[in-house]
Amino acid sequence: MAQTSPALAPSLSVFFPAYNDALSLPGLIEKAFAVLATCTSDYEVIVINDGSQDSTARVLACLVERFGPRMRVVTHPRNQGYGQALRSGFAAASKELVFYTDGDGQYDVGELVNLLASFDVEVGLVNGYKLERNDPWHRVCIGAVYNAFARALFGIRLRDVDCDFRLIRRSLLDEIQLSSTSGTICVELVRKLELTQCGVAEVGVRHYPRLHGRSQFFRVKSLAVTFAQLTQLWLRLVLLPALLRLSPRKLQLRSQRAEAPSR
Repeated sequence: MAQTSPALAPSLSVFFPAYNDALSLPGLIEKAFAVLATCTSDYEVIVINDGSQDSTARVLACLVERFGPRMRVVTHPRNQGYGQALRSGFAAASKELVFYTDGDGQYDVGELVNLLASFDVEVGLVNGYKLERNDPWHRVCIGAVYNAFARALFGIRLRDVDCDFRLIRRSLLDEIQLSSTSGTICVELVRKLELTQCGVAEVGVRHYPRLHGRSQFFRVKSLAVTFAQLTQLWLRLVLLPALLRLSPRKLQLRSQRAEAPSR
């Protein structure tokens, strides 16, 4: 697929939420800079260190020294959750387009060029979808159920809600407010972006086995927090708007009944 011309490409913020990802970050960051250099002359790379307890901070300090002012690190003194890491990344991003993927290296940042190729003036979100999920079988099953459940519950049109490989127009992020601190933020982000009526494109991306560390999402505590926030999100984004849409109709019917002549 043809690469985007540096002269025509918009400015790009690329960020990676990271938690105990010291082993995967050096290769990921190096490839990100190599890819970005072929896409645009105006870019930045940001890593959100979400309270990592391994050597992530030291690794990032070395990477900042190597790559210079184009790279920044936002540090959470303690782990605040995936949702808060994404919110910090969106807040730190300053360019016209914002791309993010996880710091664990399960996605190939080189495929960013495919997302850029699907971006145009009518599109506000280019969302990846996993061509094949390379995780243990129990995670594949839980992920499939979660994705189907979230899409049905929230009326989301995207085929893969939890594919964290996304390119978003910065101006749209300024229009929405995100509140989730857990993995629920993916549902909140996608649903609120769809509600803006922006154009959406989907691109298949490869998903690789996790080579280092372990996922935080599939721990009992994380799943409990996610379920609680998913319920709260459904109340705010689905149930409450539905009730508000019904209320004026009910008032109108009551008014018509009151004004109707008695027989």
